[in-house]
Amino acid sequence: MKIKAIYTLLIFFYAVAGLRADDIKPAPAPQKTPSKTRQILIIPVEGEVGPAMAAFIERAVREGEKYPDALFIFKMDTFGGRVDSAFQIVDTLLTIPVGKATAYVEKRAISAGALIALSCSELVMKHTTTIGDCAPIMVSNEGPKMLGEKFQSPIRAKFRTLAKRNGYPEVLAEAMVSSDTAIYKIEMTDGTTVYMNSTDYEDLTEAEKKKVRVKKTVKDKEKLLTMDDDEALSFGFSKMSVDSVKEMLEKKGIRDYRLITFEESWSEQLVRAVTALAPVLMILGFAGLYIEMQTPGLGLAGITGIVCLALVFFGQYLAGLANYTELLIVVIGILLLGVEMFVLPGFGIAGFAAIALLAVGMILSLQDFVLPSPEVPWEAELLKNNVITVLESLLGSVVFIFIFFRYIFPKLSGVVKGPYLTKTLAQSHVDSDTYIPVSAGDKGVVIKPLRPAGTVKIGAGMYDVISDGEFIDKGESVVVAEIQANRIMVSRSSADEQ
Repeated sequence: MKIKAIYTLLIFFYAVAGLRADDIKPAPAPQKTPSKTRQILIIPVEGEVGPAMAAFIERAVREGEKYPDALFIFKMDTFGGRVDSAFQIVDTLLTIPVGKATAYVEKRAISAGALIALSCSELVMKHTTTIGDCAPIMVSNEGPKMLGEKFQSPIRAKFRTLAKRNGYPEVLAEAMVSSDTAIYKIEMTDGTTVYMNSTDYEDLTEAEKKKVRVKKTVKDKEKLLTMDDDEALSFGFSKMSVDSVKEMLEKKGIRDYRLITFEESWSEQLVRAVTALAPVLMILGFAGLYIEMQTPGLGLAGITGIVCLALVFFGQYLAGLANYTELLIVVIGILLLGVEMFVLPGFGIAGFAAIALLAVGMILSLQDFVLPSPEVPWEAELLKNNVITVLESLLGSVVFIFIFFRYIFPKLSGVVKGPYLTKTLAQSHVDSDTYIPVSAGDKGVVIKPLRPAGTVKIGAGMYDVISDGEFIDKGESVVVAEIQANRIMVSRSSADEQ
């Protein structure tokens, strides 16, 4: 049964290698509409920015390109999220021709959401909405902490590039990322208006300063730029403030149109759910596989472990994070797990190597790179977080295993009839009158692992014994608890006794 289960799992991972989120849900064929009718493609950008959102937007843009002369409208309502996913979304949006992508801030576009919004050719905001505040932060035990220049520099450069592309004030775009300088609005005597940071203003010559008619502080030092719709309009970011998409289209002069709204497929919803539950799934997965290795037959623990780890890998694969490298590592880990189960007795090098490879495979499946690049500083931070996540899952699985064997497993015999107790008790010769030269309190060493029956060396003799419900490995010390007829009951020795 276990061989069949491992074989089935390998087939499952092999099949997954041919799937992606867009393969599961085929793109709808463009409908024939009158030549003057324009397709308006509504793509929601809602919730946390992460791999699921990146996969969804990539699919929606790819499908939307099949519609001629379509206008993409990205409805923004997000507080941000992962930097790597935000950059992936930006790269996707930059493939849309200039003038055909509009970011419509329906509620808010904060942090990574601001980066995504500014990557569109045009920005439109609903009344009383906000945009900005894109400083990279790290959440620690002390709370959110802003990361330094090493992390800010590449993000600031991306904002500067997008500002040049779309005609936004560069210094204001950078002010959403860095808070080290104040920003001024400078009105010159010749009627021109420029935005300048405090450092550049101090570098002006006296003659240039005399040409300044009005200097107004837009952002104080140690603060990040966050704008409402009126401020974004006056600063030159937003094209207009409206109450709805319909009003925006009317102001743009688009009256003959057809709205097409994209929604997440079930596979993309699965990716979002798996990403949130990945630590819990890995705890159950690792614990289930270990429990299965220590119990006879293929039971619920093994099936649960296989399904949980497969869900994590499958979800990350659909998001485009896991790939063939991670698949190969996971498959090797599964093969070593099979060797540990059927070839080598006990839990040894092959078992530890299998768990280690599965852990490495899980770590790599949570990211789209193998080793972090020095040019992308947040990759090292992401790798560290992923390692901590997997290690915490392994630690959680150890706690779960202890609770299972200490409190749950001993009670299973009263609920589920299993061959591991029935067969052992039937062969124990309860009515035998054979004298056993062993008494309660005698100590011994396990020769054959107790599962829960096994063999123990007590003094110079070898005896078949039964533990009190615990699984005890070879080489551990035990103590005779009681003698029932010719049945020897033992328990694990305490640490002091050992």
